[in-house]
This record gives sequence, C-alpha cells and structure tokens, in this order.
Amino acid sequence: MTIWLPVARAELQFDVFLGYGSGGGNDGFVHEANWFPVACEVFNDGPGFNAVFELTSQQFTGDQRRRVKIELPTNTRKRFTFPVFAGASRFASWHARLYDTGGKLRAERTDIRSRDLAWETVLLGSVARSFGGLPAFPAAKAGRTDLQPQVARMTPELFPDNPIALEGLTALYLNSEKALELSTNQVAALLAWVRDGGHVIIAPEQAQDISSTPWLDRLMPVTLDAATTNRSQGALQSWLQTGPGAPAVEAAAPAFPGQPGRPGANPYAGLAADPAFENAEFLAFTGRVRDGEVVLSAGGQPLAWTAARGRGQVTALAFSPEREPFRSWKNKSWFWARLLNVPGSVFVQENRNIYGGWSLDSVFGAMIDTRQVHKLPVEWLLALLVVYLLVIGPVDRWVLKKLNRQMLTWLTFPAYVVLFSLLIYWIGYRLRAGETEWNEFQLVDVLPRAGEADLRGRSFATLYSSVNARYQLASDQPYATLRGEFTGPAGGGQDSSRVDAEVRPHGFAAEVAVPVWMSLLYISDWEESAAAPVAATVTPHNGGWDVKVQNRLPRPLTDVRLALQGRLYPFGNLAAGETKNLIVAPGAGMALADFVRNTASRFQEAAGGRRQLFGNDQAARLELSPANAIAASFIGQLGIYQGAVRTFVYPAGTELSPLVARGDAVLLAWDAGHTVAGSTLRRFNPPRTSQSTLFRLAVPVGKPL
Repeated sequence: MTIWLPVARAELQFDVFLGYGSGGGNDGFVHEANWFPVACEVFNDGPGFNAVFELTSQQFTGDQRRRVKIELPTNTRKRFTFPVFAGASRFASWHARLYDTGGKLRAERTDIRSRDLAWETVLLGSVARSFGGLPAFPAAKAGRTDLQPQVARMTPELFPDNPIALEGLTALYLNSEKALELSTNQVAALLAWVRDGGHVIIAPEQAQDISSTPWLDRLMPVTLDAATTNRSQGALQSWLQTGPGAPAVEAAAPAFPGQPGRPGANPYAGLAADPAFENAEFLAFTGRVRDGEVVLSAGGQPLAWTAARGRGQVTALAFSPEREPFRSWKNKSWFWARLLNVPGSVFVQENRNIYGGWSLDSVFGAMIDTRQVHKLPVEWLLALLVVYLLVIGPVDRWVLKKLNRQMLTWLTFPAYVVLFSLLIYWIGYRLRAGETEWNEFQLVDVLPRAGEADLRGRSFATLYSSVNARYQLASDQPYATLRGEFTGPAGGGQDSSRVDAEVRPHGFAAEVAVPVWMSLLYISDWEESAAAPVAATVTPHNGGWDVKVQNRLPRPLTDVRLALQGRLYPFGNLAAGETKNLIVAPGAGMALADFVRNTASRFQEAAGGRRQLFGNDQAARLELSPANAIAASFIGQLGIYQGAVRTFVYPAGTELSPLVARGDAVLLAWDAGHTVAGSTLRRFNPPRTSQSTLFRLAVPVGKPL
C-alpha cells in the first residue's frame, strides 16, 4: 500500500520597508530633499540561491535603480538597509524585485509609496521601549498633512547601519533598554550621525543600561546615580510655557530647516495645567554633570541635560517618559515639541501655503558646469523661426510664381525642411560640441575625534559627454552614495539624472548614461576616517578671540576664512604645514549676512537658468570661487522664506548657520586643484578635468581641539 504524504511548499518571504517608521502595513515617512532608509527582509525556506535585490523608481525625467547582491541559503533570513534620496518623493512610485542570478523574477513588491513630509517639517525618530511609550506632537491646524510634525517608530531590527540614511531625521528618541539591542554597525552609524549634526534624546530605564554600555555611557553628558522620587509641582508646566512662539531669525533658529510663523502666535504660553500630573510622584535619577548644561529641573533636581557632540547634540533625560505619570500626562505632546524647540506657530497657524524653493544642488552645478556648451539666444531662435516661415511661405510662393513653376513646391518644401534641419544641426554642433569633461567640487566637513577625524563629504560632479555614452562611477569608502541633481520644488522637484548603482558593503559601483552634448550633475555623499587636513582653536582674549589655525596638508590652502559671532574674518593663505596665530577683534571682518546677501545675489537666477534650454549663457553660470562656495554654505542667512515662498532647499547638514547661531566658530579653507585622496568617483579618463575642495571645520569657542 502506497501512502502519499503532502509535500511542504517552499516559501520565500519578501518584505520591503520604505522610509522612517515603515512596517506593520504602514508606509514610512520620507523627508523632502533628504536621504531616507530602505530596508529589506528576505526569508528563504526553499533551496538556496544567490539573489539580486533591485529597487527602481521611474520619475518624469530620471530613472533611479539600486541593486544589492545577497546570498540566500536554505532556511535563512537576511535583513539589510541602504540610503535613498528623496529627489521626487511626492511623485515617486517605487518597485522592489528579487531576481536570481539567472535573471528569473522570484518575488516583487510594486507601487510602494511613502508618507511624504515637507522640507521644513519636524520628524522625530523613536526607538521606544513600547508602542504605547511613543512620543507624540500636538495636532497642527494647517490643512496640509505634510506640514504636521511626525514621530516615526523605528525598531532595532530595521535601524539603519549607514549614518547617511539617518539624515532625514530632525532628532532621535532612544530608550536605553532598546539601545542595548543595536548592533555594532548600527551604533557606529548612530554616533557618526550625531557627530555630523544629529540630535539624540536618551531616556533611561535603568542606570545600569547606560553604565554597562561603553558607547552609550560616553555619549551621555551626565553620570546617573540613584533613582529618587520627585514631583513636578508646576515646574514642568512653567517650562512648557516658555516654549518658542515664532523664530525671530529663521536662519538661526532651526535644528532642521526653519519654521515660518506669524509673530505673537505662542500656544505654549496658554497651556492649561494638568493637576493630576503636577502632584503625582515619579522616579528620576540623580546625576553628576560631565559637560553641557541643565535644561529642565523640578524640586531642585535636574531632569534633563544637553551637550554638544561634534556638530550634533545629545539630550539626556533623568526619567523615562514611557512610564507613569508621564505616559498619561495631558501635555505630553507639548513636552516633546518644547524639547525640540518647535515654534508654537507651527501648530496654530492655519492655511499655511508654503511652496517653491530652488535646490542648492543647482547652485553648485552652476559653478562647475562645462563652459564648452553655449545656449542659443532667444532672439536668434525667433529670428530663425521667422526666416523659416518666410522662406516656406511668401518667399517660396513669390519665387515659384515668378518662374511660373508653382507645382515645384512639392520639391522645394521638402528641400527647405532638409536645409533648415542641417542648419539647426550645424548651429547645435557649433554651440554644444566639445570634448568629454569632468568637473568635481567637494564640500568636506572635518569632524575631529581622538587621533584622527571623520570626513563627511559631498562631492558635486558635472559630466559633459561628447557622444551618447555610459560612464562608470564607483567608490570604496565605508559610507558612500550616489544620486542625480535634485532640481527643487521650483524646478519641478525631480531627480534629473539617471543612475544605475550597485550598493556594496563599502561604497557602490554605478553606471550613468549621458546623452550627446549634454552635461549632467551627480552628487555623492560619503564619510570616511582620515587624518585631519586642518585644525583650529578659538579662545576668548581681551574681548576678542585668539585664533590658531594649522594647515596639515603638504600643499598650500589659498583662501582661509573664519565665521564667528555673525561675522566673517579673512585669514589669507596658509602655506603647507603652516600654523598661524591671529587676534580677532569683534568689530573686524564683515557681517556674515551681508556677505551672503551680496555674494549670493545671482544664485536664484543661476539655479533657474540651468533649467532653460535657450537664453543667456551667463545667467546659468557662477564662478567656482571660495566666496561663492562659502555663501552657499551659509545660504540660510538669506532667510528661509520670502513671504510664503522658500528661497532654497537643501539636505540636512549642508547649511552651517545653526553652528554659528549656537556659538561655534566655523573655519573655511579652500584647497584649489585637489580633492580628498581616495574619494574620486570617476573610473574613466576624460580629456578635460578640474577639481577643488572647501574644507569646513566647526570649532567650539574656548575648547581647543
């Protein structure tokens, strides 16, 4: 007798999570003009195979494709994350597919969409102990959901292991118990993100969670001791009511790009107290301050401390906001808004109609774009059109009538079309033909730490192609990404270049297609450890500052300046290995806002000119100079808005005004003709190349590095 047993069918689980807080059937949040994480989880219960994960997005003008090679043995679960840029988040539809090495489609998820947030909207990531302990924000009255501050729940399993993927967050709440579940690579990404400008808020469950975890203990500005009982008794209510109404100076106020608002709108001041909370006992740890300052106290005991960490910030709480009575506090959502200094006008202003904004990418593109390409002036185009209409119309009719050969129009008309087509081709050749050219400019932020430095770079490169061709780009840096030019909302909000990239454990390998006689801009965000190229100290001295600047490179720096206390001071050149000491007087130099206003007067014209096929060449070009690069680095000094219209939009960390606003000095050093060793993207040799770098070093005043 034969018994037939059912055969278990092999299963392939394939889940893709887009943005912050995705999972559980919800799309994640994506911040306009910023990087965001894409996470994939694959479980293979069948025969093992080698796979290729592919993420694509067909936009109006660009085709973005990211691939990851993975091995999938039998009965294995693989998770991985990588950063993607929100170049057209409001229009993008993403498709994820899993192929085997033979090209067979094994699984797919199509039309994946995100919950898109406007560029200025606050987004708090949360690695909370429980779902009920998630932070929250008050509801905003603005009708647009993309302007409502949001909280994204993030799990340790899908937490990014690349700091660039965290840059779309305004801040991150981290429960100490969940911090223990982060892997070594995730911790490294978190710390790098904080050093480069991130804000992490740490809440303790137990003091031992922190003291037994070296990286978390080093991050804290305080050593936690015993837990004691405390009561607010009006202290937290009073602290809430001092929350900001509307920022007085938009460029200086935001932790993430500024918030508009009308003066006097301050809902914090009118918050009603919650007597049950104010009189309830709660557990809070005492602590010994290492650095930083106390930002919140109750009953004579500090409840929150904050300190700078590189360009970023850490805030440590003495209590767990996920436990009672905080969990039931009626003003809990306002606590989180106050902790992040979100202007109250964000929540009370109705019908906020914010729009527009040119991308800062276009400004850098205008600096380095090829000068071989010339635009056809509109006057010439109109003249050519008029001549064409005259020739195929009245002139043709008059000539053939004179010859009494009107039937020849069947021959003359095609001849005119061919003639003018050849003429247009000849004009295009004369205006746009040239040699393949690669121009690269780097913004490199120097982040000192013990023994060396982290270099956070942004490489802008234009590639002009003399033929229809594909070009190879690659990077072997620990963290590196590649994207096309983001045009900004005023330019259609598109990622204008096509990128086909393989994401690797270290860096990427990409192929880009450039049409004949076209110039396209590509941007690579990267981070690596290296020796610091420059160093500086700034200490108070007789009402001014004693500034010491050192060039650690084997070549001269040709233009060095210092931004400090709202002014810009020129230091001239620094020879190779030279150290220069200067005494800076407060009234010397030039007001930083005036410098940016004067230098950046043509930035919007140039950004718009890059989108136009015809017109004046000079309107779309800017000189690649230290002055222009520095002005772009402080573009927020122009103001975030002109009325309801944004001026410029840019990824977090590009603009340095918040560092000057918090009291740091910023050293800016121009390295002409060079880029950081090992950061070159191109894997081909064009006939024409150029390269330059602007180093940017934030220096805490009075704290030698």
